Amino acid sequence: MLTVWCPDWPVVAWGVPLDEPSVVVSANRVIATSPAARTEGIAVGQRRRDAQGRCPEVAVLDRDTDREARVFEPVAAALEAFTPRIELVGPGMVSFPTLGPSRFFGGDEELADLAFDAVGTVLGERGEVRVGIADGSFAAYLAARSVSAQLQPRIVAPGQSAGFLAPITIQTLERSDLVDVLGRLGLQTLGAFASLSAADVVGRFGREGQLAHRLASGVDEHTPDLRKPGEDLSVTWLFEPAADRIDRCAFAAKALAEELHATLSANGLACVRVAIEAETENGECHVRLWRHEGALSAAALAERARWQLDGWLQMAASASKPKKIDQEARKGTDQNDEVARSNGPTAGITRLSLIPDEVVAASGRQLGFWGGRAERADEVTRAVARLQTLLGPEAIQVPERRGGRGAAEQISLIPAAAVDLGETRIATEVGWVKEPWPGQLPLPVPSRVWSDPQEVQLLDAIDSPIGVSGRGELTSNPAMVCLDLTPHATRRRRSHVVAWAGPWPADERWWDNDSHRRRARLQLELDDGSAHVVVIEHGVWWLEATF
Repeated sequence: MLTVWCPDWPVVAWGVPLDEPSVVVSANRVIATSPAARTEGIAVGQRRRDAQGRCPEVAVLDRDTDREARVFEPVAAALEAFTPRIELVGPGMVSFPTLGPSRFFGGDEELADLAFDAVGTVLGERGEVRVGIADGSFAAYLAARSVSAQLQPRIVAPGQSAGFLAPITIQTLERSDLVDVLGRLGLQTLGAFASLSAADVVGRFGREGQLAHRLASGVDEHTPDLRKPGEDLSVTWLFEPAADRIDRCAFAAKALAEELHATLSANGLACVRVAIEAETENGECHVRLWRHEGALSAAALAERARWQLDGWLQMAASASKPKKIDQEARKGTDQNDEVARSNGPTAGITRLSLIPDEVVAASGRQLGFWGGRAERADEVTRAVARLQTLLGPEAIQVPERRGGRGAAEQISLIPAAAVDLGETRIATEVGWVKEPWPGQLPLPVPSRVWSDPQEVQLLDAIDSPIGVSGRGELTSNPAMVCLDLTPHATRRRRSHVVAWAGPWPADERWWDNDSHRRRARLQLELDDGSAHVVVIEHGVWWLEATF
């Protein structure tokens, strides 16, 4: 297998020059950095606050998987000159078998050099390219990772993948629970893990351990005698009239993915590699193979179909209708337009097909010991899928805990499509945020956070307004507050303050003039039995939350 890996692809997709400090964050943590950011001490896994503390001028970008897939399409198109059987693992990495192409182009070395040059021509100065060849996709990926920017592709001789993988740390398996147990058992390298008996590994760790043991041994995750799916397992959607918008294609892909997933489940199969094929009115055909490290779920199938079609349609649209993006990203998009003129479709899409190219026997799922937890999760997932079909993929959101000082900052909403609703999510646990936040409100957490804060008046015993000094101290003791929680109220009700706590001052982002904020929060208990959180900013008190 030959693997082409583009490091820092989430950053490259935004078009930001790699010599400028920039990071891409998801769930408030860094998932990708530019080389310039790494020289400042920023690393993957750090919280946004820590990254900005190390380098205040770093550009913080939110992850956009649609953009990553769309911008990666020219890279995948460039590799089609060598073989049509390319497999997209995800945005930033693509692989294909070398047996046929290597014979045609004169050997693995020549093929690797040609692939390196082809991708390098597409990316130009916007990103780096790594190429590796080995017996399996996992070994080829690690071979590509072992190459520095100045060296040629790394080629592992046939039959030597196990020896190449042996000294590599066990953490490269990226299975956190399994890796943690193996580390405590003293197995620190892939070679030490591969030296164990496969039967012993299966007896102790089950199917997950078996798959990881195969990777550590230098072979593919799945056995080579995989069953070839029948032609009747493919599903097709015909567009009438032809579709030229991604929302129509995405709706069809969602329906096809659910139909294919139901068909595979009925036959006791799971898909690990799928071919997504689209055809236009002018007879142009666009095919991509997508591989997933686990079985492709219906949501994963629909997501990859949307990525592929969005990238293909944008290749045609970008030349005549450039997207409105920031100035830094403009540079990278202009270079993609040159490829778009020659590879994009010239007409609307009339046919979309999902073809399972590689299937395995479904391993099943263990139900909860005390009842059908998985069954309830399936019901929730189906309900969310129906709502997403009606309202859009970004409309249904789920909460996750974040770091912050105010009640509104400690909980954020992310699209439900970005998480697995059937699995336990650590970001929802109470102890997820471990870093201290000076000035954070103590427990308990308010039950309601107002999306549209109401201005209130906080008065002392002689009806004088109360403020907060530069030292974070109240100018007087609170005695009265004027507020009314009734919608569209024309007159605020005066309530007596029977108890109060605080203030909790917060001087945030002092290094950035545009986003610098100085606030102080106060907890109040009123004579009617209610309790509230008020915050003062620029001398004005606002009702932030209610207990």
